[in-house]
Amino acid sequence: MRSKVVLRRILARKQVLWGLAGVVLLLVLAYAGPLVGPYGWQEKDFTSFRVAPNADHWWGTTQIGQDVFAVTLRAMQKSILIGFLVALISTGLAAVVGAFAGYFGGWLDKALMWGADLLLVLPSFLIIAVMSPRLKGASWLWFVVLLAAFSWMITSRVVRSMTLSLREREYVLAARYMGISDWKIIFRHIVPNLSSLLIIDATMNISGAIIGETALSYFGFGVQPPDVSLGTLISAAGGSEAISYPWLFLFPAGLLVLLVLCINLVGDGLRDALDPGSNS
Repeated sequence: MRSKVVLRRILARKQVLWGLAGVVLLLVLAYAGPLVGPYGWQEKDFTSFRVAPNADHWWGTTQIGQDVFAVTLRAMQKSILIGFLVALISTGLAAVVGAFAGYFGGWLDKALMWGADLLLVLPSFLIIAVMSPRLKGASWLWFVVLLAAFSWMITSRVVRSMTLSLREREYVLAARYMGISDWKIIFRHIVPNLSSLLIIDATMNISGAIIGETALSYFGFGVQPPDVSLGTLISAAGGSEAISYPWLFLFPAGLLVLLVLCINLVGDGLRDALDPGSNS
């Protein structure tokens, strides 16, 4: 019954529908677009350097003859994948740490929250910038781990405070009296009742991770060549390049703005729909 009410509230918000439609269209463009494009992202046309959009190269070419359409869609694929993985890891970590801290309390609570507070005050951008050169040549998944490691702390404190209330609920006490193990209570009763918060957090973390990846890649600390992301393309097309050859900058930057905007629309709409204190 509650799921039907939530679904009705979600569908009643146009911003969620517009955001979802935009995200779906961008996903289709990112993953189906290369299948219909005339060039692969690693192919080079040595007769077309920095050529403006035309019939052969729909979005123009780069300074080394790569097709901007193919390269940009490849970059968007990587940025989307990084965003989803970071959101999944960070939200999952926040749920586990916050739930265990709130449920068990005592020294475990103090230790986990001390660790969260420590990571909150550390300059994450500088730490990732220092670590990234040491990971050159390694899998880009290490970059995902670094981003996720600094994205879960605030949510974990919210989860902890909500768990302190949930652990005193009748169904949790009943499960405890029945001899069900603590970890099963946490994952069967505590975490599922935090699903609204976690869904919203994961959605917002996707856009935050994409922006973070773009910023770090822009400064050379993220995705490394020969691979590409929206951040590396925007970095390569920055400065005078953006004025002299605007298609090199406009397409990756435009897709980045649209992607983050659509995800944020979905996140804001979900927050309004899932918030039990909402009056609409």
